[in-house]
Amino acid sequence: VMVCAHELQLLPRIELVRSVAAMLKPNLALMMDNPLSKIPTLVLDDGSTLFDSSVICEYLNELAQGPLFPPCGPARWPALRWQAFGDGLLDALILWRNERERAPESCSKDLMAAFDLKTRAALVQLDREQSALQDAPFGIGHIAVCCALGYLDFRFDAFQWRDACPRLAAWYATLRTRPAFAATEPSLDG
Repeated sequence: VMVCAHELQLLPRIELVRSVAAMLKPNLALMMDNPLSKIPTLVLDDGSTLFDSSVICEYLNELAQGPLFPPCGPARWPALRWQAFGDGLLDALILWRNERERAPESCSKDLMAAFDLKTRAALVQLDREQSALQDAPFGIGHIAVCCALGYLDFRFDAFQWRDACPRLAAWYATLRTRPAFAATEPSLDG
């Protein structure tokens, strides 16, 4: 969402509220706006709320009359597929991290192996699709895939995916230099 806000130059119109959402510790303040206790949540001027990155990104794109979501036609489906691909990879990584953070005696080795396998398969597939990603107009699919790769680097720094996916790594290295990605680089400092 923040990458979209930067890309669409909407950041001055958004009030950011720092929130923490953890799977095992529902945030009661956040639940007043989103009963699922999930971020991001966008509270609109009229007090209504939007949940989920994909919904909020599409709303912001429409608000700015932006180019991030292709209109109906052949360019729309690959963009939405890559958005779903990036979102799905990110979902798997978050679940993997949650499992990894459990006490070692209660952590499922089978589940950990499944997340590892799915992540590696997703990266190999994205590596195969690198030229199509590169040739497509920049949009929501690129944002979702880059955010998933950024999370992979941030929370799984020992994963070392670049050697197995050199085309994807080169594409990502170029794309993450865009000002919107540089401005939203995650850090443990806040």
